[in-house]
Amino acid sequence: MTLLKAPAAYLFDMDGLLLDTERMFLQAFLTLTEELGVVKWEAEAFFADLVGTSSKVTTARLHDFLPRKTDVAEFDHQWRAVHAKNVVHGVPTKPFVLDILQAVRDTGVPMAVVTSTHAASAKHHLQTAGLLPFFETVCAGDEVTANKPEPEPYLEGARRLGVDSRHCVAFEDSDLGTTAAVRAGCLTVQIPDIRPLHKPLPDLGQIVARDLSHAAVQIGLFDSALT
Repeated sequence: MTLLKAPAAYLFDMDGLLLDTERMFLQAFLTLTEELGVVKWEAEAFFADLVGTSSKVTTARLHDFLPRKTDVAEFDHQWRAVHAKNVVHGVPTKPFVLDILQAVRDTGVPMAVVTSTHAASAKHHLQTAGLLPFFETVCAGDEVTANKPEPEPYLEGARRLGVDSRHCVAFEDSDLGTTAAVRAGCLTVQIPDIRPLHKPLPDLGQIVARDLSHAAVQIGLFDSALT
């Protein structure tokens, strides 16, 4: 994938990319599934395959995974309630987030968050983590008609910034999000977070980085990786 000499915008996924919330979601999930007698490794494997999906898809998959006679709607409600209780104590960011956001801000290039999370929760989490002021807009999962891996979220994020998605750099952690960004024509950097064991990364022509600092070097934003 050819690097962009002058990106028109930078588009960032949120959970697992900017915010270390996937592990918080996982811990809440393990707490509730343990009460239902679900084996821990099975719950972890199931959760890893959920990363990047919309809330609608997640709920649908729960029907197939949870033990029979489980009230899935109530489980889903409790899961989100436990997570909401946990984030009251703070929303942790991934390594080097503030460094890369400040570096992009210094260039004057606009930034947007493109997430499958609903708008209210996404903005609350970003605000709690102190990141919301960096972004011109947040394109959320309940604001598009087709979620990741479809390209619409990234196309909409770029549209809100008044730019062509083909002139944007996108940062993602999940396979679904990476697929969406690539389909939208973005120069895409994937920084894997929680994912199924032994599952290879999709070969979509994306750049792969170990963290945001390494990603910044890969696209020429930093001269060398931070430590």
